[in-house]
Amino acid sequence: MNNVVISGTGLYTPPFSISNEELIVCFNSYVQQFNTEHAAAIVAGEVVALEESSVGFIEKASGIKSRYVVEKTGVLDPNRMVPHIPERSDDEPSIMCDMAVAAAQQALARAGRTASDVDAVIVACSNMQRAYPAIAVEVQTALGIDGYGYDMNVACSSATFGIQAAVSAIQSGQARAVLVINPEITSGHLNWRDRDSHFIFGDACTAILLERADSATSKHRFEIVGLKLKTQFSNNIRNNFGFLNRADESGIGKPDKLFKQQGRKVFKEVCPMAAATITDTVQKADLTIEQINRFWLHQANLNMNLLITRMMLGRDAAPEESPTILDTYANTSSAGSIIAFHTHQDDLPAGAHGVICSFGAGYSIGCVVVKKL
Repeated sequence: MNNVVISGTGLYTPPFSISNEELIVCFNSYVQQFNTEHAAAIVAGEVVALEESSVGFIEKASGIKSRYVVEKTGVLDPNRMVPHIPERSDDEPSIMCDMAVAAAQQALARAGRTASDVDAVIVACSNMQRAYPAIAVEVQTALGIDGYGYDMNVACSSATFGIQAAVSAIQSGQARAVLVINPEITSGHLNWRDRDSHFIFGDACTAILLERADSATSKHRFEIVGLKLKTQFSNNIRNNFGFLNRADESGIGKPDKLFKQQGRKVFKEVCPMAAATITDTVQKADLTIEQINRFWLHQANLNMNLLITRMMLGRDAAPEESPTILDTYANTSSAGSIIAFHTHQDDLPAGAHGVICSFGAGYSIGCVVVKKL
């Protein structure tokens, strides 16, 4: 059975950033407008008045200070609060394809590979812009890869589940190398008018190249030494948007067709699940938590990551042990842990161990233990 390494990573960052300060100006303007328009109903108890947001509230709740988006003006328009993303013709590359190609080209260059070295493309992310044809097949063709591709969705754990699928394909000999790509346009599924979640998400795309260890030549190689996936159904993080919505006229336009979550329940239930899954995966790789030099955790909430590492280590993790990128990127769903891995790996010495871990809707948890070569 072939050993597998991560030989290259790539990151596409959208050109626009929205600060918390900019976000609350828009949000509070919407709240004031709503409360004014519904003043009589609010007084009569027929409508609940909306509460304003603040920079302090956002940063205390999440640790997020800004986020990147593919389009900014629509989000910051109090009368719209949805990005302007025009639909492209069928003859044009999709926006997800463009993002994916940019990230994939970085990963290939970092690995010292070309499209001719790759046999498969897996596009793994939370929200596909269409049901079919697969974005992965479009990306495969755009990159000039002679092989196969498919899409997969395991919400925020899509990247780590994609890594598992790539490892299996390489171990079995089905593919020499596989690109796992995570284009996340989360700004499209976020309810920017919901105080509890309007600040959570940002857009980005990551790419990971995995290949046979005996043929990889990159100086950025990480051997896969342990991997575990876990799912447990929960309604606490949900998005009900889908093609069946049009069959139920009563549901059109409802807020639940966007992202929604019960944040406190998620925090309470997911943190121990993630800590236990990481600990178990590390132990099965014949390592101890103390031997892990770095934790590249899902970038959803700073308080969650602090608690998870504290539960495992019995102490607070140093910033370099569990790097944070969500302060500037926010929650980029499946791309978050890979952004952390991509931007905080080069300083590790050969022989160092790390853990890439994602957790999110499902619930789904993916844990990958790696060793720097």
